Amino acid sequence: MSCSASRVIDVPALVEQIRAGRPRGVARGISLIEQGHHAARDVLAGLTERNGHAHVVGLTGPPGVGKSTTTNAIVRELRSRGRVVGVLAVDPSSPFSGGALLGDRIRMEEHATDAGVFLRSMASRGHLGGVAAATTQAVRVMEAAGCDVVLIETVGVGQSEVEVAALADTTVVLLAPGLGDGIQAAKAGILEIGDVFVVNKADRDGADNTVRDLRHMIQMSDRSEPGLWRPPVLKATALSSDGLEAVVDAVADHRIWLERTGALAERRRDRTRAEVLALALAAMADELEHDHARLDAAVSSVVEGSADASSAAADLVERFRRAREGSP
Repeated sequence: MSCSASRVIDVPALVEQIRAGRPRGVARGISLIEQGHHAARDVLAGLTERNGHAHVVGLTGPPGVGKSTTTNAIVRELRSRGRVVGVLAVDPSSPFSGGALLGDRIRMEEHATDAGVFLRSMASRGHLGGVAAATTQAVRVMEAAGCDVVLIETVGVGQSEVEVAALADTTVVLLAPGLGDGIQAAKAGILEIGDVFVVNKADRDGADNTVRDLRHMIQMSDRSEPGLWRPPVLKATALSSDGLEAVVDAVADHRIWLERTGALAERRRDRTRAEVLALALAAMADELEHDHARLDAAVSSVVEGSADASSAAADLVERFRRAREGSP
C-alpha cells in the first residue's frame, strides 16, 4: 500500500493494528519503512517491546535452486506445527518503478488467505547482498505482529547473497545437483555462512554426490571443531515437500543450540549494531546531501584539484560534526 510523504499517519492506531496481527496494518507499516516515511520511526518505537521474539531464518542459494518453492514448503510445514509465519521475499527491483519484479506472493498464493501467514515482497532497490535495506526493520514489524518465525528469502543473484547471514539467526543454504554447486559454495563463501545445507531437487541424478561433496568440505573446514555447530546436509524435494520436515527440525535444533551456547544473543547484538550504524550513516548522508553549499564546496575542491576525495570527505564530516555541536 502506498503512502505519500505528506499524508498524515495515525501512528497509535497503526501500532495497535500491527500488534493485533492485522495484515493491512503490517503491510502499511512495512510500506512506510520502505518509503523512508517520517512516521516509520514512531511506528517502530511503538513496537520495541516485542523485539527479539521471532526466529529469523534466511534462505539463500544460487539462482535456479528452487528458493521460492522451498520457502513455500517450509511455510506449509511450520503452519502444520501451529507456528505463525512471516515471509519477506526480496525480489529484484524494476528499473522503472523501483518495485519488486517477481512477486513471490503469486508463487505462495496457497497461503494468501491464511491468517497465520504474513507475506511481503520487497524490492532490493539496487542494495547489494541480496537483501533489501529495510529488511531488518520489516522483521521487527512482523515480530510485533506475533510471528514465531520470519523467513527471509533472498534475491537469486549468486555470490553477493551472503549478506543474509548478518540478518538471520539461522541461515539455510539451498543447492541443487548438476549445477556445480560444490565449487560455487566454496567460491561464494556460502560454506562459511550456512547453518543448514539443503540439496534441493534431490530426485535428480547427482544429488548424493552433491551431499557427499558438501559434507566433505564441512569436515575439512574449521567448522568441524568440537563445540561448534556442525551444519547438517539434508536432501529434499520441495515440489513434493519430501524432506522438508527434517529441514524444519534442523532449523529448530539450531535455534536451541544458539540459545544454549549464548550465540543467539551475540548474533542479535551484532545485527542490531549493524542496523543502528546503517541508520546513523543514512541519516548523516541525508543531511549532508541537503547541505548543498558544503557539499558543492567539497565537490569543487576535488574537481579543481585543490583536494583529494578522501580529504574532502573527511573535511565534510568534520564540518558536519562541528555544525551539530554548534562549534565554529
